[in-house]
Amino acid sequence: MDLRAAVPAGEPVFLAPGRRATIGCGFAIALPPGYEGQVRPRSGLAAKFGVTVLNAPGTIDADYRGEISVTLINLGEETFKVSRGDRIAQLLVAPVYEVVLIETEELDRTGRGAKGHGSTGRS
Repeated sequence: MDLRAAVPAGEPVFLAPGRRATIGCGFAIALPPGYEGQVRPRSGLAAKFGVTVLNAPGTIDADYRGEISVTLINLGEETFKVSRGDRIAQLLVAPVYEVVLIETEELDRTGRGAKGHGSTGRS
């Protein structure tokens, strides 16, 4: 679902290049246990204006009951205006699996091993 800005009518937020702001969406939700909300950027805002969700994807825990909000950052070159009702992000609700971690002295081996960022190439 699209998340819309709930800034007061007639009081837009101006996001200068390099700046961030948390924008309320004007509603709260009650997710069932075992689910999370994922706040994701809108591709059009990113591609056209350089505006994205700062902590993408943002997580809404099942026990959170406050207003849904989005922290936007302007990575573009122009000031970006956020007005009431603007679509600023997307929300996806997904199941979350509880994982039990087991401490061990050694991990199983893989072809990649401990090779980090960029080790798998681009193609």
